[in-house]
Amino acid sequence: MSKHSITFVVNRKKHTLRVESHETLLRVLRDRLDLKGAKDGCGTGDCGACVVIVDGAIVNACLMLAVQARNRKIETIEGIGSAKKLHPLQRAFMREGAVQCGYCTPAMILAAKNLLESNPNPSQAEIRQAISSVLCRCTGYTKIIRAIESAASEMRGSRK
Repeated sequence: MSKHSITFVVNRKKHTLRVESHETLLRVLRDRLDLKGAKDGCGTGDCGACVVIVDGAIVNACLMLAVQARNRKIETIEGIGSAKKLHPLQRAFMREGAVQCGYCTPAMILAAKNLLESNPNPSQAEIRQAISSVLCRCTGYTKIIRAIESAASEMRGSRK
């Protein structure tokens, strides 16, 4: 197997690693950087549990090779808030009971964050479209959509 040296920024921190050609971004995030928020669900890009934001776009980390992340900016759930200062989406998901089992929650929050950064006042249809690549087996998505609407309102209020 050939190794490649890559440098990328994850959650505003620069990393340089040697990776195998076949290593996925998901494996590198979870196993090498100990960022466990992106989940290893299906391995085929169907469930969306592994969603991260790469250069402002939602990406299934299980389908992206780590070498493809060279010189890119990556954001994971670990990078959007802390226990002391939760992101408005994290607060809204808790407040609205949108967490359920929690398996899809990091990916849902990242998909919603990506949407709200480009569209601070989305319709329910736009919210549904933005989260459509992330499968939730626990809910009918009602609480998730309500949480995203609530966070959007909070975030619009803080921008004034």
